[in-house]
Amino acid sequence: MELLAGDTALVTGAASGIGRGIAKALAAEGARLVLSDIAEQAGIALASELDATFIAADLHEAAAPRRLFEAAVRAFGSISIFVHSASPRRLESETALAVTEAEWDSMTSVGLRAGFLLGQAAGAHMKAHNVKGRILFITSLHADTPRNLPHYSATKAGQTMVVKELARALGADGIRVNAIAPGAIPGGGFDASIASFAKMIPLGRTGTPEDVADMAIALLCDRFSRYVTGATVVVDGGLSLYNWIPVRAEP
Repeated sequence: MELLAGDTALVTGAASGIGRGIAKALAAEGARLVLSDIAEQAGIALASELDATFIAADLHEAAAPRRLFEAAVRAFGSISIFVHSASPRRLESETALAVTEAEWDSMTSVGLRAGFLLGQAAGAHMKAHNVKGRILFITSLHADTPRNLPHYSATKAGQTMVVKELARALGADGIRVNAIAPGAIPGGGFDASIASFAKMIPLGRTGTPEDVADMAIALLCDRFSRYVTGATVVVDGGLSLYNWIPVRAEP
């Protein structure tokens, strides 16, 4: 049985990595999809593969989140699932003393500002239309533990609080809001090329977008998580048990 038949989902950052994995999992469970990304060519290709609608959006732009959500609603009339996975790429060299104002603004505008505005719009839409919707943010272990990347860590910590605020505000309407904090998932700026890296993770390997996508389905369907809201589920193979693994500095 398809767990999300009858649902319509908007997924940001859908063209690659975790967002792509979640989009494919949603389609496999019967959801209709509106996919969005700044990478237009890759997004269109995935939308064609999944029989989905694609909307290109640059979430750095102040008006883009509202425009995107309004376009998604126009595409299908209603949105019952919103997943925010969009994030600019980052480099290990972007340390607390090196990150630039432009890098800070880029990261926070896409991850935090756009994420909040889209979540706010989704919640208001679901409430107004009596939709028992679900909202999911893809955060990070960085939300709790600093490891270079102050703009990324601050964004993910902020997303964690946005999840809690939205969950509290929307719970009475039956709308659930949660987050997944992935661990070592190659891509998006994460470097897994360090020798023997996987051996340092308790489960013995780095993660995959599919590992995160499976948990996303569990949190987005009422069959497995109807009494879960305001939570962050860690999907990291046990990596956080060891705090953070030292990484190679960028040249």
